[in-house]
Amino acid sequence: MCGFIGLLKAQEKMLDLEEREEFKNRLNLIQHRGPDDKGYFEDEEIVLGFRRLSIIDINSGHQPFSYEDDRYWMVFNGEIYNYVELRESLQQKDVTFKTDSDTEVIIALFANKGVDAFQQLRGMFSILIWDKQSQCLYGARDPFGIKPFYYKETEQGIYFASETKSLLSNKEQIEQQGLQDYLTFQYVPEPISMSQEVKRVEPGTYFIKQKDTPLTFHHYFKPNFSPVNKTENEWIDQIQSRLDDSVQKHMRSDVPVGSFLSGGIDSSIIVALAKRYHPDIKTFSVGFEQDGYSEIEVAKETADKLGVDNYSYIITPEEYVAKLPKIMWHMDDPLADPACVPLYFVAREAKKHVTVVLSGEGADELFGGYNIYHEPESLRVFDSIPHPAKDLLARVAKVLPEGVRGKSFLERGTTPLRDRYVGNAKMFEEHEKNNLLQAYQQQHIYQNITAPLYDQVSQDDPVNQMQYIDIHTWLRGDILLKADKMTMAHSLELRVPFLDKEVFQTAKEIPVNLKITNGTTKYILRQAARGIVPDHVLDRKKLGFPVPIRHWLKNELNSWAKQLIQESQTDHLINKKVIWHLLDEHCIGKRDNSRKIWTVLMFMLWYQIYVEHKFDISQLQTEDKTESKLVHV
Repeated sequence: MCGFIGLLKAQEKMLDLEEREEFKNRLNLIQHRGPDDKGYFEDEEIVLGFRRLSIIDINSGHQPFSYEDDRYWMVFNGEIYNYVELRESLQQKDVTFKTDSDTEVIIALFANKGVDAFQQLRGMFSILIWDKQSQCLYGARDPFGIKPFYYKETEQGIYFASETKSLLSNKEQIEQQGLQDYLTFQYVPEPISMSQEVKRVEPGTYFIKQKDTPLTFHHYFKPNFSPVNKTENEWIDQIQSRLDDSVQKHMRSDVPVGSFLSGGIDSSIIVALAKRYHPDIKTFSVGFEQDGYSEIEVAKETADKLGVDNYSYIITPEEYVAKLPKIMWHMDDPLADPACVPLYFVAREAKKHVTVVLSGEGADELFGGYNIYHEPESLRVFDSIPHPAKDLLARVAKVLPEGVRGKSFLERGTTPLRDRYVGNAKMFEEHEKNNLLQAYQQQHIYQNITAPLYDQVSQDDPVNQMQYIDIHTWLRGDILLKADKMTMAHSLELRVPFLDKEVFQTAKEIPVNLKITNGTTKYILRQAARGIVPDHVLDRKKLGFPVPIRHWLKNELNSWAKQLIQESQTDHLINKKVIWHLLDEHCIGKRDNSRKIWTVLMFMLWYQIYVEHKFDISQLQTEDKTESKLVHV
């Protein structure tokens, strides 16, 4: 797990001393991604900088990595879990290796297969390869977007980086479309960012950049669902086999490996399988003092029954808000999901014991784990209602006062799926953004993001359509973004065995009636987990990382929120009267506006960091060595 910066120069020349120093300063901004080693390469066409977190073959594999007498130069962020098998396959073709690293396997495979090599990689990665002979630059990002990959085209050339902060200048302009989309999705959907100039390489994509030609992007992987009929026992056997194989390969490491552990089935099954290959695996959990907002006790019970160590940590409101500036700096773009904060804390505690952690991200999107996936079934009664009657019901729902029982049910039942579902969490509607934003642009409606996705799966079952939307929006925009940024903030590598190509090949074929059935979610995954995880986690409802901001905004964090709104220099962007009204309604208990308020607050905080430059970056970048209240079980 590492970080890199690359510059493909617009003109052939060596950087002067000042330009080289600036490049290295940009590289040092991401030293948290790689504290163990750094490397630099430059010729007249390209500059490559690298920071390394040593995981596999820690004594070699130095990057930028050269191959075939310096014809190829590569930087690579991530891990390839099938590198051993790929290496053996290449050796049968008389390819020789100088190291035991997965880095050399990637470049050797590319030298033999070209861009077809990216399809054979099983892992998480962002890769940049320079071919000096053909004067061509190649890049690729993993199938699900586990590892980030940014780029920016300038007069100096095209920059590529693992984090946005390495690409930003002091004169960056806010991307209005990014801001409007953020207010709906809680994040800026790919491929754009909150900066007008910074873009993202999309998951499952590789690119080619030849001299005097534009960047061209090509999809090598596109997730889709194609149900297959099998018996429950056949599915159980296949899921168990694929997951066990994935966890085993994700355990490959030359440094200690641990695992996050919540109270749910996803992390529990990962830990149970990992224990087969690493009996002494350590697990880590966090929670809050507020009743109903902690899974620590369940995690402790799970750890005890699995026979593994568990380390837990209680987060206070005061330290939660104290770390927000540091967290938002690491996040690059604003993210309104409060769960990024507990993830930051659990990563900090894990880093005290291990360098790699396993986690359960992706299980919900692949196996049908969100409660909202029940909605198509609950609304099926509307399928038989004639359109004129449905239109009448829609008009009735519109005039019913807010809070009236049945209003939401009628609204959802009379609204097509593609118009009501834009991902796992939706904050502001378009009319609300029109009131909130000083310069609302009607052409930037959020349906622009999801409509093309719905077109691609228009014939699929509604639940599969929802999963498809989440894989292309929520998973990469929220779940994996915070997972990468919050763990890398502590130089901790996070691995996600559910988001494995082979696991997906099984999940994509599972019929909907084996995912959402019997009043539960992830039905067939739960059946596959029986006998592997303790019984008390099998049928628990999903909590994730619940955060009590609803309570805190009325009490412990109320003064902080008011001060942030008052001091924020976003009056030209945000109509503060609207956010003050939302906060007043929330505090008197008229309406729970906590998530909408939080979405605006996190943008304001991000703006203070990246636009107002209110915080000392050197302090935000400093490693968090706070003494913890860690409890070992």
